[in-house]
Amino acid sequence: MMILESNDFKNNEILDKKFTCDGEDFSPHLKWYDVPEGTKSYALTFTRPDPELGEISHWYIYNIPLDVKEIQQDGIIPGIEVENDFCTLHYEGPNAADGIKKYIFRIYALDVEKLEGLKKQNFKKIIRQHTIEYTELVGMYERKSTPKPSNSCSGCSPSNQF
Repeated sequence: MMILESNDFKNNEILDKKFTCDGEDFSPHLKWYDVPEGTKSYALTFTRPDPELGEISHWYIYNIPLDVKEIQQDGIIPGIEVENDFCTLHYEGPNAADGIKKYIFRIYALDVEKLEGLKKQNFKKIIRQHTIEYTELVGMYERKSTPKPSNSCSGCSPSNQF
């Protein structure tokens, strides 16, 4: 069974502020291993489930090469990033208001080396069609500060508090 871990937090632990919109908004370290036979590439998602809005995308990456099994903290992205729900092409850390929230990193082992034409609207559907196996790592975060001015975090509009 494939495993996803981080040097920066353990499963179901609170994420450090530096990985959020309240801090430096760094992406955390991620590494995966015990990948299934037949894997040809990987895709990564970072999302937050929301009872009203569904799943909010913070980070989508695909075409991660087979030989890559680690992303360093705030490191170079070894694949193609897709626009997220904040209208950006990069990691957007937790920034939801009103209580503790669950954020999910998922790594997908895919049966194809390269995919083309992925967009936010079709990303999950196409990834699911090529998934051999996936695993996840959950981080929690509770915003304790007043949201920063709209120019501090990316987004489609200043009202984005996903």
